This record gives sequence, C-alpha cells and structure tokens, in this order.
Amino acid sequence: MKRTIPGLLFIACLTFGMASAATAEEVVTGLWKQVDPDTGRTGAWFLFYERGGVFEGAIAKTFPQQPGEEPNKRFLGLVIVKGMHRHGLEYENGSIMDPRSGSTYNAVMHLSPDGHTLVVRGYLGISLFGKDQTWYRLPDADYAQLDPSVKAAHPMPGHPAGGPHPGPHSAAGAAPGH
Repeated sequence: MKRTIPGLLFIACLTFGMASAATAEEVVTGLWKQVDPDTGRTGAWFLFYERGGVFEGAIAKTFPQQPGEEPNKRFLGLVIVKGMHRHGLEYENGSIMDPRSGSTYNAVMHLSPDGHTLVVRGYLGISLFGKDQTWYRLPDADYAQLDPSVKAAHPMPGHPAGGPHPGPHSAAGAAPGH
C-alpha cells in the first residue's frame, strides 16, 4: 500500500501536467496579415503585443494597392488596435482605428483555436452592426522584413528592436504568399 500511494501521486501529477499542456491556448501576439477579400492583395501586416495585460496592434508593413505604386509608409508603427482584453480566444472591450479616415470604432477579435486566423470586428454601437475582417498569422521569421523604425517602436518579446522570438508559430500555419 505504501508503494501504491507514491505511484498514484506520480501518475496524477503526470496526467495533470499533460492536461495543462494540452489546454494551453494560443495568444494573438505576433505578426498578422490582412488580405482584401475582393482583390486578394495583402493590405498590411500588423504586429500584436501585450502591455500590462492589454493587447494592442500596430501597422508593421504596408503594401502597394495598385501595380507600380509605392507602399504607404506614413502609417508604419501606427497603433490602430487598442485596449483589447483577453478572455480565452476572445478579445473584447477594445477599439480599432481606420488609419485613412482617423475614425475609431469599437472592436472585438476572435482567435482560432489553432492560432492561425484572427477575425477582427469593428462596429459602432452594438457588434451586430459591424464588419469582420479575417487576418492570417505570419511566421515569426517575417519580423526580419519589418522596417527598423517599427522594430524599434514595437520589439518582439525577448528581442529589443531585434529579430523574431522563438514562438510556436515559426513555420507551421504561416499564411501563404506575403
């Protein structure tokens, strides 16, 4: 009996540890790309980070909207998603700004369980009267492509103004074609 109790405790601890690891949820931090559903063109990349338990997202890279155009760099580093509070895979009570007009809207976000897609909803008043955009996670290695000013203003965790952090999204689940 004395040998059985330590054995059972070991099995219980091992099982609890495995269950905890299996239920670890994805987090929104990292790089995301927004694709125009009508044209299929990448509009911008966004860098999400956590500050004091609140999540924000800044424009990390811009792309030309027409062939031959230059990317609009004046928006680089602009924080457009603010005040998001995490509740599991849901992010609530935040706001999103349209950088072209300067208008700010209420916002909620939903992260897919696999951490590869993010549905961002901006709305006025109640969420029912809003618009969704689906954004796609980029590999952490793409952080190297960002303008140095963005890296300096919004370094990824563990890398002051430097390269990618060793996150769980380094290769798997990357969005195609950026």
